[in-house]
Amino acid sequence: MTKVRFLKADVDGFNVFYREAGPKDGLPLLLLHGFPTSSHMFRDLIPLLADRFHLVAPDLPGFGQSDMPDRSTFQYSFENIAKVIARFTEVIGLEKFAVYIFDYGAPTGLRLFVSHPERITAIISQNGNAYEEGLSEGWNPVQKYWKEPSKENRDVLRTFLKPETTIWQYTHGAPDVSLVSPDGYELDNFYLARPGMDDIQLDLLGDYKTNVALYPTFQKTLRDRKPPLLAIWGKNDPFFLPPGAEAFKRDVPDAVVKFVDAGHFALETHADEIAKAIREFLAK
Repeated sequence: MTKVRFLKADVDGFNVFYREAGPKDGLPLLLLHGFPTSSHMFRDLIPLLADRFHLVAPDLPGFGQSDMPDRSTFQYSFENIAKVIARFTEVIGLEKFAVYIFDYGAPTGLRLFVSHPERITAIISQNGNAYEEGLSEGWNPVQKYWKEPSKENRDVLRTFLKPETTIWQYTHGAPDVSLVSPDGYELDNFYLARPGMDDIQLDLLGDYKTNVALYPTFQKTLRDRKPPLLAIWGKNDPFFLPPGAEAFKRDVPDAVVKFVDAGHFALETHADEIAKAIREFLAK
């Protein structure tokens, strides 16, 4: 049985909840979740890797069990999220580590990589995009809001926060929907229903444009540093397309690119396959 510890770290007054498992002397692997979930998304992956790796999975600021301060006291931007997570790694003593990036975890982890490339030993991108060709047409209403941040365009984005949209994100592209546990999307919908969460998430959807603006910087840092990189992608993802995975090889020619027959939340149905790919990749 894998022992998973459920902890909180005081990051300069900001409480960050995290899951920790595996030997402290194992290769550190930081697991960064996406929208609209939390570290709960790694519940199946952690036991598959904890014999060898030191796993740390935080809830991003405003997500899961981490602090969710009011928008009047904390600006919800990807720059600020990345700063909190960077300090989090320092507070808990992660000096060098591999990083697993997914969805919102991708711009968070890649910002860490740009700021402190010497700390990142490897990158595992599971549907974690860094190229414009990886953006599907599903981003069109978000991009419209970026160009014209009106109340009308902002309100259109509330569709992304509806309970049925969360369920669709989990089940779309899954070859067998009966394998997708309702625990994940029901927990996410619980967190999304908290007072004030809707505007926090709309702020982040609006701020995502800063991540796209940083794509050239992410790509240059990848070219310059050429970290060991595994892109393992749910090929049926409606938001981040397979060309986004293949594009990593432009900047890191030795990158390993693999696809699984899954949707956006590939861990829900393919944790075994993804864990096997990670073990083989990090063993090298």
